[in-house]
Amino acid sequence: MQYLNEILGIKYPFIQGGMANVATGAFAAAVSNAGALGIIGSGGMNAEKLEEHIRICKSLTDKPFGVNLMLMNPDTPRMAKLVAGSGVKVVTTGAGSPQKYVKMWKEAGILVIPVCASVLLAQQLVRAGADMIIAEGTESGGHVGEMTTLTLVPQMVDGVDVPVIAAGGIADGRQLAAACAIGAVGVQMGTCLLVSEECPIHENYKDALLKAKDNGTCVTGRISGSPTRILKNRMARDYIRLEKQGADRMELEKYTLGSLRKAVFDGNVDEGSLMAGQDCGQLKEIRPLEEIFRSLAEEASVVIRKQQETLRCLGGFES
Repeated sequence: MQYLNEILGIKYPFIQGGMANVATGAFAAAVSNAGALGIIGSGGMNAEKLEEHIRICKSLTDKPFGVNLMLMNPDTPRMAKLVAGSGVKVVTTGAGSPQKYVKMWKEAGILVIPVCASVLLAQQLVRAGADMIIAEGTESGGHVGEMTTLTLVPQMVDGVDVPVIAAGGIADGRQLAAACAIGAVGVQMGTCLLVSEECPIHENYKDALLKAKDNGTCVTGRISGSPTRILKNRMARDYIRLEKQGADRMELEKYTLGSLRKAVFDGNVDEGSLMAGQDCGQLKEIRPLEEIFRSLAEEASVVIRKQQETLRCLGGFES
């Protein structure tokens, strides 16, 4: 089996999540320079802004990088065409099906890697030409599905005939080793990179992540059909209370309109949407990206070697 770093020509089998308003061209370049695959998150952009960030990224790295397209963005058709002619090597997608763009991207030599929370959707996208699948568990931050990473990834590996990348709740070497053990060729990470030195989010956001406990997140929008995992704060509590009381979409939207920007740019930790995965409780310090990646790889190596000891408890199957 080829691992993600071997497929992409990068140092580590890691891909950065396409976090809207966070994953700038400069941040994607920093991730790529540190040995993973940096991704420009176009969720809060239009085609002109995306073109600018691709240009910035190219000016800061000669390593491979990619673009994430959030398919609910109304400017997606223009951005999809822009990417096809940009020289970008990888496209990841979320919040919808990229089927109508796959042929155009493949003809441009781009690897197409959709984020999926179900095997059925992944199978449809593989038939349409997807090169790999990111199987994202509900532990992840932002928009989430229902299945956990530990249950989704093995079923995805069995259900599609392309490489599978694990995502959701991966912040240290133990989780990286577990992802490899259940069949993933690499991992996508987001939350643990928010507390990197290079991440452009407000310091208040980073401080909130470092203070978060194991139960520090909740999911808003489960009732309305747009589940999103964020840190617990006043906005989240008010949103969930109103949702349970039957508030209509317009009333709920006043809590979400601009809330991510409030968190990322203004550092408003009471009214902002502090997107984060359940691994937030593992985050203890702000470190350079290079150190985060190196420690994950080193920890995973130690874990995998130690697991040889568990063969003793497997009823004689060690041979």
